Amino acid sequence: MDTGEQQEQRIRVVREYHRRSKHRPERYAAAPGYMDWDNQPNPFRIFEGAELLELPHPDARPVPTYDGLFLRRPVSAALDADLLGRLFYHSLALSAWKRIPKSKPWSLRINPASGALYPTEAYLISGRVSGLFEEPGVFHYSPWHHGLERRCHFTAEEWRQLSASLPETCLLLGLSTIYWRVSWKYGERAFRYSLLDVGHVLGALTFSARLLGWETRFLENINDHDLNRLLGIHLQEGPEAEHADCLLALYPGDVEGPIFQDDGDPINVPEPVFFKGEPNRLSRRHHDWPVIEDVARAIHTDGLQSYPDHRRRELYPDNPGPVSERWHSAEQIIRRRRSSRAMDPTGFLERTVFYQMLQRILPGQFPFQLLSRPSRISLVFFVHRVSVLESGLYLLLRNKSHERIIHPGLQTGFTWELADELPPGLQLYRLLTGDMRNLSKRICCAQDIAGDGAFSLAMLSDFNTTLATDGAAAYPHLHWECGLIGQVLYLEAEAAGMRGTGIGCYFDDLMHDTLGIRDDSLQSLYHFTVGTPVEDGRIQTIPPYAHLKKS
Repeated sequence: MDTGEQQEQRIRVVREYHRRSKHRPERYAAAPGYMDWDNQPNPFRIFEGAELLELPHPDARPVPTYDGLFLRRPVSAALDADLLGRLFYHSLALSAWKRIPKSKPWSLRINPASGALYPTEAYLISGRVSGLFEEPGVFHYSPWHHGLERRCHFTAEEWRQLSASLPETCLLLGLSTIYWRVSWKYGERAFRYSLLDVGHVLGALTFSARLLGWETRFLENINDHDLNRLLGIHLQEGPEAEHADCLLALYPGDVEGPIFQDDGDPINVPEPVFFKGEPNRLSRRHHDWPVIEDVARAIHTDGLQSYPDHRRRELYPDNPGPVSERWHSAEQIIRRRRSSRAMDPTGFLERTVFYQMLQRILPGQFPFQLLSRPSRISLVFFVHRVSVLESGLYLLLRNKSHERIIHPGLQTGFTWELADELPPGLQLYRLLTGDMRNLSKRICCAQDIAGDGAFSLAMLSDFNTTLATDGAAAYPHLHWECGLIGQVLYLEAEAAGMRGTGIGCYFDDLMHDTLGIRDDSLQSLYHFTVGTPVEDGRIQTIPPYAHLKKS
């Protein structure tokens, strides 16, 4: 366990990284400065020599509906090969290939990622699964194959010890990150983007589990050293090495009574075993970014973390109650999700739909019950074209305690008026009225997409208090919550017949200056926009598994 001085040093490293990785109008964060296309990292990690178990490619089902996922949990599916096939097919699999004539095709996945670089890897840790494998073990999920690469075997006793505190029917999913995939393009800021991408994956997995009537839960009773060892990535070295992020438990949602035993005791990870398969080489050459290695070490610890109980619902806005149910297939919405490259500057969004989107991103409900810590993120909206809602700057408080933190830290000239005809549970304040399109574009590195959508937003974190309370290890959690918000907004946009796009390039302190923030108490971690997409007619779509002769 760290001493107090060591913990403070870790926090200083995180603060320094965050400061130096900010974009500014006069100086962007350090990056390569050019695109070395011949050295672009392979987006697919393959463990050469590992046994491959192919997963089923399921057809899309009309039910459950997308809106229905928020209203009720489907009946829990049995644990078998079909469940695993559907779980990964609707969370981490390929969704399509895209190609411009006379150019090389590129792949898209269910989970969005910065620059379509996909730094997040996933590992299944499981006991026997009927119709797929008989022996427990650790498996790497391969999006290229839509299959599982067996990395190691466990004995029945080793699995029993590992899963002793878990529900009888349970899967473990571990996530890791290859920072090089993103730093190849984005340099020092890549660490932030990689953390946001983990948040998107957490959202994708939680939605996919919900389709099957299963629940998703963070397991924080494992330290980073043991998690690396459990996934077998402790054997990797160099710039292409994976870094463990988190461990999830997935289990049927219809189990009654207490299902997690001794939740605070460390998970019993088996002694080192033989891991089969060598990770493929992703690039021929590499550029070192020492600051990423420094901050990656600072957020990881060999001890278990303590944190406030996330079940303190009184911190959250009241439950907004039921919302209307449209009859979109949830699986179709999930699989057709895309990021928009351009938006129609004349497109409008209905206010009722906008408010429903905001209800869906309130904490304390699906899918945010996944998060193991209290919400630390509120949202600042640049409303451009939402019908019967004045254009302007708005603030959505996602946690009742945020008002005492945020209100004193912002400009004194803001009006702080509740928006018109809000449904129960929404604390949406109008701060300023007026045309915010040019301001939004200017903040987002002069990108038109920030002003051409129906709205854009900045995700504002309770930065200082979080680090002081939970330490350097909380830095990823802030970004994961932002990524999870972004994932819900992506799907909400699809369900509304629109498109969303995450925006990682923005001028941090210009955003803070707009709000009147003069210190590090509040920090903007992610920007996003939703609007009417403008399709690029040059781009062709290819079925996701055409390379395997499967659609």
